[in-house]
Amino acid sequence: MPALTRVLGAVTAAYSATIIAAPRVLAKPCGLTTRDGGVTAGVRTLIAGIGARDAAIGLAMLLAPEGKPLQVALAARVASDAADAVVFGTNLPDRAARTKVAAFAATWAALCAASALAP
Repeated sequence: MPALTRVLGAVTAAYSATIIAAPRVLAKPCGLTTRDGGVTAGVRTLIAGIGARDAAIGLAMLLAPEGKPLQVALAARVASDAADAVVFGTNLPDRAARTKVAAFAATWAALCAASALAP
């Protein structure tokens, strides 16, 4: 489990830092940008919260000792992505965005879950 889980944790942490710094990276596929492609203060705040949550979990996946701590970090990642799939998949204003974002979140949850089985 550790090698793939650690890589997924690093990717999660890096992407999370990116969306905190540039919220448009997540807002655009979610259909949450303004007509001119900007990001409102409310959406910026929401994305920063998601980014902070995911950065913390990603770093835990990367740095937690093997065994129970790493399993808990991985479970948190899978649960968060599964919840994102449901929440974004049912609540984004644009139907195409709901489908796309939910599929991405569900796929990431499945990939992280599968990393628990990797050697």
